[in-house]
Amino acid sequence: MSDHILEMRSITKEFPGVKALSGVDLEIRRGEIHAICGENGAGKSTLMKVLSGVYPHGTYDGEIRYEGETVRFGSINDSEAEGIVIIHQELALVPYLSVAENIFLGNEARGSLGLIDWNRANHLAAELLGRIGLQENPTTPIGELGVGKQQLVEIAKALSKEVKLLILDEPTAALNDNDSEHLLGLLRQLRAEGITCIIISHKLNEIAEIADRTTIIRDGRTVETIDMSDPESTQDRIIRGMVGRDLSSRYPHREPQLGDEVLRVEDWTVLHPTQPGRRVIDGASFSVRAGEVVGIAGLMGAGRTELAMSIFGQTYGRKASGRLYLHGKEIQARSVAEAIDNGLAYATEDRKTYGLNLIDDVRHNITAAGLGKVARRGWINANEELKVADEYREDLNIKTPTVMSVVGQLSGGNQQKVVLSKWLYTDPEVLILDEPTRGIDVGAKYEIYVLINRMVAAGRAVVVISSELPELLGICDRIYTLSAGRMTGQLPVAEATQESLMELMTLDRPDTLDDEEPLVAGVAANDTAKEDVA
Repeated sequence: MSDHILEMRSITKEFPGVKALSGVDLEIRRGEIHAICGENGAGKSTLMKVLSGVYPHGTYDGEIRYEGETVRFGSINDSEAEGIVIIHQELALVPYLSVAENIFLGNEARGSLGLIDWNRANHLAAELLGRIGLQENPTTPIGELGVGKQQLVEIAKALSKEVKLLILDEPTAALNDNDSEHLLGLLRQLRAEGITCIIISHKLNEIAEIADRTTIIRDGRTVETIDMSDPESTQDRIIRGMVGRDLSSRYPHREPQLGDEVLRVEDWTVLHPTQPGRRVIDGASFSVRAGEVVGIAGLMGAGRTELAMSIFGQTYGRKASGRLYLHGKEIQARSVAEAIDNGLAYATEDRKTYGLNLIDDVRHNITAAGLGKVARRGWINANEELKVADEYREDLNIKTPTVMSVVGQLSGGNQQKVVLSKWLYTDPEVLILDEPTRGIDVGAKYEIYVLINRMVAAGRAVVVISSELPELLGICDRIYTLSAGRMTGQLPVAEATQESLMELMTLDRPDTLDDEEPLVAGVAANDTAKEDVA
């Protein structure tokens, strides 16, 4: 039996006007965890869709050999019948169906007369859940589970199909550290059971931790395959292969030029939209100055996104109390339009649902939040709109043939640049960025960091919410910590470490807070914004 379970030779895939893959070669050894790295748009997901039959035989050139035989998959059903299962970044689960129903959807356990045997289905589902270490009732609706558990259900679904080759596309992109570690542990377990795994990921630390070998793809071509046990297989080497150049630093250098306070949030309290009396944000206060990047760190469920959304037009929950000050003057932001008029902008963490209209073109997405600037007497000036979109395409290096391209066809990094363009066009004084680099590659991340530096160099105030502590430490001037809806500390970045931030992020909720005490490392206080922190 061959040592390789999969061989892909000279795979070429073209779309109208774009060659997504150009002679890609890939070899996967039996029983290994094989990582595939590359920038957004490099062709990683396209290659996996070719393999799994999403792009059927005849729509691409090249040869696929699986288990020593040439295969020609006409659909994803054909590849699954051979034990190849792909789990996409956007999970294919039905929230209103139970865990068991999702696991066996399209592959139902049937009894006599062809009817579904639900007792058997639930029993088999329970066995699969136990195998992946998930202690959930199989009858639980999938929508009641967190995204980490949903990811595990997808793996249980793959195991129900007697998977031999499991493909995971960005499996930890939306997971917290604990869920990510659980998932990586499960992949190690599957490897021990003889199941081969292909993982596509931008998280190089995870790849270094779990992968046996890594193949790098750049601009639709194979660059090299690296044995991760080689001492020279460093993250810097992977980055160099991905972007085609050395990145001397993950974070561009910036000399802070801080001005006066721009935004101050005082005693901000937000009630849960459906649970009366539950405080999602409880007396939070913070400030940000012109030319400053302020970070907000917190574990999943701490209230980071809820804080941002409630400030930006009260798009989450019911605000019970609190004040917003812009340049020392109290403002109201009772709607998104009012927030924009007052100089606030918010780039959501979920760009595909809330940040962009994926079926519309780049041009319309860029001008969507500032249509009044390209309109006269209620009519949009199409030529002016096209000019504005083209300027942002060039200025932010958005990789698209034309601004008339559908934004849903762009890579994640370029979609994120469209989101930033949309909000920069409103000329905000304060820009809140919620997970601005989630799901994008290291090269695109660097470009986003450069854009943030340009924003603050122009005198804007920027607030960055991120789950990645190294990112906050690399780009921020100050970092606030949030735990259970309460601000628990703030640190200048020169004094902050991942350990000190994690300590503050895991503080228990204090019973009482002294409004007169400034917020410093290790001390909880209610009003953080009254201190003028450089």
